[in-house]
Amino acid sequence: MNVFTEANFQEEVLNSDLPVIVDFYADWCPPCRIIAPIIEELEREYKGKIKIGKLNVDNSPSIAAKYGINSIPFIGFFKGGELVGSIIGAVPKEALVSKISEVF
Repeated sequence: MNVFTEANFQEEVLNSDLPVIVDFYADWCPPCRIIAPIIEELEREYKGKIKIGKLNVDNSPSIAAKYGINSIPFIGFFKGGELVGSIIGAVPKEALVSKISEVF
């Protein structure tokens, strides 16, 4: 699983040639733990097509603030350096797959 931080966000997410899905989470967040295995499953399924990773909002507060993230888990969909879609909350895999089809 890719780990995004304030140090690598520009290079790994905004400058990525591939579309990127970022799971904005925190260790203390129960819904974040619920969706984590789904995110890992998607990472395996879309390997080479979409870059997928996690960003801990407690460790990278300026990025969370930049995108106005007040609720987690916040799944951000980035393409060409822009946030092109998002889903908030622990949703079923089907909702994420549907969003991937819609924005990418």
